[in-house]
Amino acid sequence: MDCERLPGGPPVPPVSWSGALSAAPDAADDPTHVPVTLDEAAEKATNAAGWVEQNWSTWLNTGLQIVLILVVALTLRMLVRKALTKLIDRMNRSAQAVEGTALGGLLVNAERRRQRSEAIGSVLRSVASFLILGTAGLMILGAFKIDLAPLLASAGVAGVAIGFGARNLVTDFLSGVFMILEDQYGVGDSIDAGVASGEVIEVGLRVTKLRGVDGEIWYVRNGEIKRIGNLSQGWATAAVDVTVRSTEDLDRVREVITEAAESMSKEEPWNERLWGPVEVLGLTEVLLDSMTVRVSAKTMPGKRLGVERELRWRIKRALDRAGIRIVGGIPAQADEPAKSDPTAGMSAPSVFSSPSSPQSAAATPLPKPEITK
Repeated sequence: MDCERLPGGPPVPPVSWSGALSAAPDAADDPTHVPVTLDEAAEKATNAAGWVEQNWSTWLNTGLQIVLILVVALTLRMLVRKALTKLIDRMNRSAQAVEGTALGGLLVNAERRRQRSEAIGSVLRSVASFLILGTAGLMILGAFKIDLAPLLASAGVAGVAIGFGARNLVTDFLSGVFMILEDQYGVGDSIDAGVASGEVIEVGLRVTKLRGVDGEIWYVRNGEIKRIGNLSQGWATAAVDVTVRSTEDLDRVREVITEAAESMSKEEPWNERLWGPVEVLGLTEVLLDSMTVRVSAKTMPGKRLGVERELRWRIKRALDRAGIRIVGGIPAQADEPAKSDPTAGMSAPSVFSSPSSPQSAAATPLPKPEITK
């Protein structure tokens, strides 16, 4: 082989491939080097291809299972949510249809129904999504041949820890769910929740919002409500006590009160707010100078105070026209002229009025002694 000459330099001898291979470090000198022959490489490639050929069906089967689980879970979730939404819309439409009637305006509150239905729908949709997607996730993990026992045990321990740490939140949430499902109260109801009372303006899963009689807004946690007195469900009772003098004719008093009540029940808007006749129940208290007559009536929920005020107004005017005096607080004989007391100007008897008494003698000043020079 001819020598090559570099520009401006001496000639360079040709490179021999055999010399280069012989000049390379000997592989036997490297203890970590494992010579790989073409047969071994071919065997490894064949094994890998065989392993892929043996397992590709398993991979395809697992992938199809995962895709099928996801498709079924998402489809089922969508169908359940649509069904719940239609159910809630149907509830709202039925409430609106009843609200247009005369009786429906007294029994149905559209805002209350709307909030209650939305809260129930939200809870049901969340529970359905959790159950469906959670089950799908566990099925996917099972398709990967993952042991679910440790995972479920860890989830159980974590759930217990979270339950203890956030027990107030869990209590509030569960109480709110049962209050809404049982329809214990709703928007527009007047309730006594123990810790606060007023008109319900918002019902949530954790907090109930009330407006008090003075306009204040109370935020009451549902878990703190131990008892609920709903003043807006069913009907209410208006009770009025009329105290007259004990010398009045009871039959005459009953007649006058009954005429005033009948006149009130025939006028608007009291004919709608009174759900029954006004009844004179009888005497509740009899004293020496007065007696108390109890008057009662069944009213529309939430209208008890207004009916009681109007009843007092009309009964008082009717008794005045009949010449029957209402008493209370001031004794009945107070309107008679008081007689003068003859002993009012006399002083109490005293031992000092007798000069022979020991007290008078002790109180008599000593005589002034005479001093002689």
